Amino acid sequence: MDPISTVDLYWRPGCPFCMDLMPRLRRSNLPVREFNIWEDPEAAARVRAAADGNEIVPTVFVGGHAMINPSFEQIEAAVREHAPQLLAS
Repeated sequence: MDPISTVDLYWRPGCPFCMDLMPRLRRSNLPVREFNIWEDPEAAARVRAAADGNEIVPTVFVGGHAMINPSFEQIEAAVREHAPQLLAS
């Protein structure tokens, strides 16, 4: 299994929860990839698979661990558990 190299954030324009979370993630020094589910059908499908068929954002993946509308603290905890190597980057 490949090591986890990024935190994957799935969002959409106009989502207030996304707009609150995105700046915190950007300032965190964690490597983050952002996917706009309105522009990326595969991203939207990944969110639906994680959220029981719904397009709930923000959805964040740390490797195979999915979190629906997580707090920044929940993301940090998931990184510590699933991808501690990202804390050093």
